[in-house]
Amino acid sequence: IETAEKMGYDTGLTVAHPFRDGETLPVYVANFVLMDYGTGAIFGCPAHDQRDYDFASKYRLPIIPVVAPLDVMDNNGDLIAWIAQFESGDEAYLDDGQLINSEFLDGMDVAAAKEEVARRLESVTIAGAPQARRQVNYRLRDWGISRQRYWGCPIPVIHCPDHGVVPVPDADLPVRLPDDGALDKPGNPLDRHPTWKHVACPVCGKPATRETDTMDTFVDSSWYFVRFTAPHVATPTDRAAADGWLPVNQYIGGIEHAILHLLYSRFFARAMKATGHIGIDEPFDGLFTQGMVVHETYRAGSEGGNGRWLSPAEVRIEGDGPERRAYDIETGDEVTIGGIEKMSKSKRNTVDPSDIMASYGADTARWFMLSDSPPERDMEWTDAGVEGAWRFTQRLWRLVGENLAALPPAGAPLPGELSEGALELRRAVHKTVDTCGDDLEQFRFNRAVARIYELANTLGAFKAADAGGQWALREGLELLVRLIGPMMPHLAEELWQQLGQDGYLVDAAWPSADASLVSDEKATLAVQVNGKKRATISLSVDAGEDEAKATALAAITCISGPP
Repeated sequence: IETAEKMGYDTGLTVAHPFRDGETLPVYVANFVLMDYGTGAIFGCPAHDQRDYDFASKYRLPIIPVVAPLDVMDNNGDLIAWIAQFESGDEAYLDDGQLINSEFLDGMDVAAAKEEVARRLESVTIAGAPQARRQVNYRLRDWGISRQRYWGCPIPVIHCPDHGVVPVPDADLPVRLPDDGALDKPGNPLDRHPTWKHVACPVCGKPATRETDTMDTFVDSSWYFVRFTAPHVATPTDRAAADGWLPVNQYIGGIEHAILHLLYSRFFARAMKATGHIGIDEPFDGLFTQGMVVHETYRAGSEGGNGRWLSPAEVRIEGDGPERRAYDIETGDEVTIGGIEKMSKSKRNTVDPSDIMASYGADTARWFMLSDSPPERDMEWTDAGVEGAWRFTQRLWRLVGENLAALPPAGAPLPGELSEGALELRRAVHKTVDTCGDDLEQFRFNRAVARIYELANTLGAFKAADAGGQWALREGLELLVRLIGPMMPHLAEELWQQLGQDGYLVDAAWPSADASLVSDEKATLAVQVNGKKRATISLSVDAGEDEAKATALAAITCISGPP
């Protein structure tokens, strides 16, 4: 659902808006609304849900922001500018804030607005019943933990003909899987192993058999973070170590983890607190749900047929746009290009990382994945995108190598005076350091990558005219290399050595920006008349109100002419 193209059908029906008399809303059937969620009919909120946003954009439905960030609410000009920026973008606003464009809800935070909406709807009676009722929707299903496969933790029970299911004694734990499991036939290797499953009953000593199913791997990972706090103790956990380390600061996982594994871990944590293994209720402080890597699919035979799936490595692509075609490399036959879907073994739309690393290197693959889209959204894997990332790595290599001869030695002191051009370069570099660090802390990796692209452009265009310019260029290149370090560590280490630095970059501290270079001496402001932008002006950051007014009036007069 997350990765599928948003598709809908306009039923031609309309419904009355619950709060605005005389206003109606269109009714669409959509492919991403779950029938078992609530009543199966939802009130879309495209400005603040990305799936709704994509749907509304495709079908040209209104997208009206109703929540704005808190930091723009105190100034009407800031709010207007934020709305204009939102309307020119292509993403929903998903963070918290205050309600706008919502009449009686304006100024409330999101939680208070939800409460007020529920209260009003519950208070209205239609045909003898409330217009709406609050309901908690449970998404968790029963968890069947057994798997008929070789990998996974053995279920520690023994089946005895006389005593039934008998737990494995503590002294015999852990139950270890055999090293010679045969994986050459379908089915469970443990079930057909000649010796492993045969064991004596712990109660009567008679011949018995081990349980040959293994546990879902989520069972172990639902509590192994507790074990990690004391991995070598003889008991499952160490209470003092667990209480000292937990909770986990940051949980990162895909949507299937956020729905299932996260909840299982929380259940385990409650149970382990009850049994005295840990002293906390919640195992994780923060949650970040990452997107998935997706790729189009290829299938032999005509469209809609049941031919075999082909991997991207087995397909040759020719043409672009409407003329784009795919062919089976082995047979030369045309194959059907399917939709863009989550990479899976069943549809063979996976890309072998070893092939990418052999052709481009691990740094290129990592850089492309971080640069393509926000990490919380799905990322489409494309050859063109990987090639673009590879070209950038080559560009960085040339950028450092071609300037080495003109750079002062590593560690050279700052010259007494710098030209305005060198100062501007230093400002650009340190602003990038400042914002890039914040982007990485906030998981905005693609933004950090975009800033690094801009910095590389700036350094590539700079021409050092004197010793001060050469010093500023060296500083900029060194900081650029340090910024790419977490994302392209191999290239960064090589460039670090080329720049004459001692030791490994990985051992160096993360760079900090010079505060005096980050603060702007001038600010660019929009001048609005009756809510419409008429001009932009540049002012010193310490300009007074009178100077600002005079500059704004002069700008408007210059554009529109004297009265």
